[in-house]
Amino acid sequence: MTSPDTEAEYVEATNLLYRDPALYDVVQSGSASAGMCRPLIELHRPDARTLVDFGCGTGRDLEILAERFECIGVDLQPGLVDYAHQARPGLDIRTGDMRTTRLGKRMDVVTCMGNSLAYVHDNEEISQVFATFAAHALPGTLLVLCSPVAPITWTEPTAATVDTPWGPATVTIRHEWDLRTQINTTHRHWVLPSGDEALDEIRRRVLFPRELDRYVEGAGFEVLDMRDGTEAGLTGPTAYTVARYTHG
Repeated sequence: MTSPDTEAEYVEATNLLYRDPALYDVVQSGSASAGMCRPLIELHRPDARTLVDFGCGTGRDLEILAERFECIGVDLQPGLVDYAHQARPGLDIRTGDMRTTRLGKRMDVVTCMGNSLAYVHDNEEISQVFATFAAHALPGTLLVLCSPVAPITWTEPTAATVDTPWGPATVTIRHEWDLRTQINTTHRHWVLPSGDEALDEIRRRVLFPRELDRYVEGAGFEVLDMRDGTEAGLTGPTAYTVARYTHG
């Protein structure tokens, strides 16, 4: 395994949005994570006061959650954290690797959204992440995850227009699925308003629902709910998993 600094640089190099935090913020402006997360917390832990979010990016979702909770955010990417300090100076956001971070605090709620968990591919390292969640939990602490639970298997490219602060950009997206490794690779080809082009190669690990059950329970949590935001049950490809810490 590479060191966290080297890994952060690698992930940044493969994703335009990590190299350009202002663009990341604009593209993520439609994120529903905080809107999904808060009602789940209110349903399962209405007395919660404190929250830590692992993989918080520029803090856009954390800013919304901080209206209700005392929050700390942690992210691997120094560039995103530096941008968050400038854009949202009132938030407590720190650089850290969620496999190893220990804040020395136990919170009412632990969150990991925006598919952050999917960037951890190795089974042992996934277990380390769940150990981090447990290290910040008390009996009754709520864990809320957003992660891929089914692959995107279509291979035909799709194109979209993305509004940026500098005008519309076009992005062409193509997916690959490797069943053996359970890695979904997203290839993005950007044509920016300046005419410059950029290529992304984003690799995300899919954890199927029963796998998530196993990791969650192995870290001392019990699964309370798993939903994808629709009324049709769990259909994928992304789900919100809610669990409660049961160990003393």
